[in-house]
Amino acid sequence: MQADPLQPRPGQVEAGSVVGLWRYPVKSMIGEELNATEVTDRGLVGDRRFAVVDAATGKVAGAKNPRKWRTFFDFRAAYVEPPTRGSKLPAVRLTLPDGTVATSEQPDLASVLSSALGREVAFAEAEHDREASGAQAEEYWPDMEGLEHRDTVTEWELPAGTFFDLAVVHLLTTATIERLRALYPEGRFEVRRFRPNIVVATGPDQQGFVENDWIGRTLAIGDEVRLRITGPCPRCVMTTLPQGDLPKDAGILRAAAQNNEANVGVYSDVVKSGTIRRGDDVTLA
Repeated sequence: MQADPLQPRPGQVEAGSVVGLWRYPVKSMIGEELNATEVTDRGLVGDRRFAVVDAATGKVAGAKNPRKWRTFFDFRAAYVEPPTRGSKLPAVRLTLPDGTVATSEQPDLASVLSSALGREVAFAEAEHDREASGAQAEEYWPDMEGLEHRDTVTEWELPAGTFFDLAVVHLLTTATIERLRALYPEGRFEVRRFRPNIVVATGPDQQGFVENDWIGRTLAIGDEVRLRITGPCPRCVMTTLPQGDLPKDAGILRAAAQNNEANVGVYSDVVKSGTIRRGDDVTLA
């Protein structure tokens, strides 16, 4: 008798299903929601391949330091057509706060972005073949109990040849979102505040910060992709910032800091490439 392909294999535990896929072509800008995406050892194809760089310091600009860069969540970035692995990336369409549309291929893009941001910047693409990144970024830490630093700006080096903070894939479950909502019902906990790549809907029997128990294990998504969960995803001031109709709310980060060591979701490495689709089953080995 042939095994049911929808049932977990021996040794695997059903974890849920994919209900959200997100790609962020430009670091710190609002990204694009997807129905399907290819995944390689560098994460979702086209994810965080570009960044804005401060011309004065050479550091990667972004919403992690809102005292310097106040409007990043008013910028949107999306590819003009879906990128595919092994092919040259298509152009990125950028929508500025005033509604102006620009593309990554126009020669005056740096000037356009500099005018919109109020500081001289460059537009850069990640160089995947570099052994050492050299790219640095800044992060402001609010004065909040439970954070590693308080009311200060720190610097860190990005992983070699990338514009990722720590790892190539960020995964979040609906159980974690629901737990945070219960802990701080006054806050609007929505996926877009946390900028994950993959959102997994967990069953009613899985409650709380369930991803914490996945660290060190392998996640199978659909028939192809396998992720190794490497650690928790520490959150920062970005989660508190306004975007669209979401208000500024320090309580969002405070709830995570007081109840889960400021972590929301987990990071992972890709151990097997392939395609992920909304609706794919997720199992844990």
